[in-house]
Amino acid sequence: MTVDGRVVGQIDGPGLMVLVGVTHDDTPEQARKLAAKLWGLRILDEEKSASDLGAPLLVISQFTLYGDARKGRRPSWIAAAPGPVAEPLVDAVVAELRKLGAKVETGVFGADMKVALINDGPITLVLEV
Repeated sequence: MTVDGRVVGQIDGPGLMVLVGVTHDDTPEQARKLAAKLWGLRILDEEKSASDLGAPLLVISQFTLYGDARKGRRPSWIAAAPGPVAEPLVDAVVAELRKLGAKVETGVFGADMKVALINDGPITLVLEV
């Protein structure tokens, strides 16, 4: 992942790329639960988890997950929490993962990030806690 042409976060080998969206009523407790779920989720090769393999995680803040395009042609972002609410919760997910022993790389909150992904599977899940 790059910001302004500079690599700011990168993982190699099997691991998880995690897009974290925050809405207005999310809590630090949900951040803790999400981290535990991500670390133990058995979706890697041979039904192993990141914790089983010591696999790294790339955590990226992603307000657009809460985009609503049901009306018109321009999405509404009203369900996405503003930066001062969202950033500490994304940071909490990262901190909790690190407490669990995970190697975590991150993007830059609010930056225009360029993300490259090799999707082995593919598998994409929406986790709500």
